Amino acid sequence: MGRSLARDHDEKRERILAAATRIFAAEGFDRASMSRLAAACGISKANIYHYYDSKDALLFDILDSHLSALRDRVADAARVPGTPEERLRHVVTEILLAYRGADDAHRLQIGALTALPEENQEILRGYQREIVSEVSRILAELAPHLAEDRARLKATTMSLFGMLNWHYMWNRDESEAGRRAYADLVTELMLHGVRQTASAAAPAR
Repeated sequence: MGRSLARDHDEKRERILAAATRIFAAEGFDRASMSRLAAACGISKANIYHYYDSKDALLFDILDSHLSALRDRVADAARVPGTPEERLRHVVTEILLAYRGADDAHRLQIGALTALPEENQEILRGYQREIVSEVSRILAELAPHLAEDRARLKATTMSLFGMLNWHYMWNRDESEAGRRAYADLVTELMLHGVRQTASAAAPAR
């Protein structure tokens, strides 16, 4: 009969994950050591290996938790009843709110994902593709001409994510109000932008 899990198993695991996210982001995944992580958690290195058999396993769990939760949040937001304009605003807002307090995980997503084995990378990139697809579908509804030009639709979609990542990179306003205000700005820029490109793409009469 296998050993049962300790009552505080999940709590300890979450504490290890939180410390690893912070340390990997601050020191760099390659440079951070399990000994350093154990000291930060106040436990032995052997205890960490009871939960995770490698640094790769830790990093994967951090990014899998972060990206799968973001994917689910975006999918739920994209399916809220309303016009495409309303759903775009809702999705943009939810992404920015999901990023709140997640700078370290986001930094690891950008800078450390490729350190993982290829099969793990593919799982994480699958989440990313699903998130991008949800946004692309809404943009295609807003501007049907984009749906007919996949390269332009992709460029428009990734431009939106570029604006969202600007907030992560440069805007240090962590408040919910600030993020909602920026979500409104990004949405208005996208709405006016795709409508202008639609006008430009329309044949002259």
